[in-house]
Amino acid sequence: MLKIVRISAFALIAVLLVGWGMVWLRGGGMKLGLDDLGLAIPGGVLMGGPFTLVNTAGETVTEETFRGRWMLVYFGFTYCPDVCPTELQTISSALDRLGPQARQVVPVFITVDPERDTPAALAEYVKLFDERLVGLTGSKEQIAAAAKSYRVYYARAKAKDTADYLMDHSSFIYLIGPDGGFRALFRHGMAAQEMADSLKSRLAPGG
Repeated sequence: MLKIVRISAFALIAVLLVGWGMVWLRGGGMKLGLDDLGLAIPGGVLMGGPFTLVNTAGETVTEETFRGRWMLVYFGFTYCPDVCPTELQTISSALDRLGPQARQVVPVFITVDPERDTPAALAEYVKLFDERLVGLTGSKEQIAAAAKSYRVYYARAKAKDTADYLMDHSSFIYLIGPDGGFRALFRHGMAAQEMADSLKSRLAPGG
C-alpha cells in the first residue's frame, strides 16, 4: 500500500510541475511560483474522497461528518520535530486572520503514524495549536486508504542517533469544499496571510 501511496505522491508532483510549465508558457514567460499552482490545480487531478477514521474522542468519523463546511486537511504526525508544527501554526494563524469567516472552516490533522498517535495522544497534541483543530487517526489500513485518496506519501524513517523513528511524508495543505470536492493545494511554507487571502476569496462574506 505504501508503494502505491509513494507512486501517487510522485505523480502529483509531476502533474504540478507540468501544470506550472503550462502556466508559465501561457503567461508569456512570466515566472510564477508554486503557490500559483497550489491555488489552481490543473484539471483532471483527483484528490480527496471518502475516508473512515477515528477522532480524539474515539468516535468514528467519515468525510460526511464535515459536509457543509470547508476543510483544511494536513497529514503529519505528533512526533514531527519541525515541519508539522510550523504548518499547523500557519493554519491556525490563517484562520485567526479570517475573523468570523473562520467558522466556515474546519482544520483537520490526519496522522500518518497511527501506531503512536492514539486518540488520546492526538487530543493532547492538537490543543497545543488551536482548539478548532480536529485530530484524526485510525488503523494502519484506514490511514493508508485516506493517504492514497489524497495522494500523500509517507514512510517510516530511522532517526539519527536514536532507536526511535520519524516519518517521512509529503507536506501539503488541502482545501476541501463544503460539497466534499477538492478546491486547492497549499504548498509547504506558505505565509498565513497568503493562505487567509486565498480562503477569503472562496468563503461566504460575513461568515
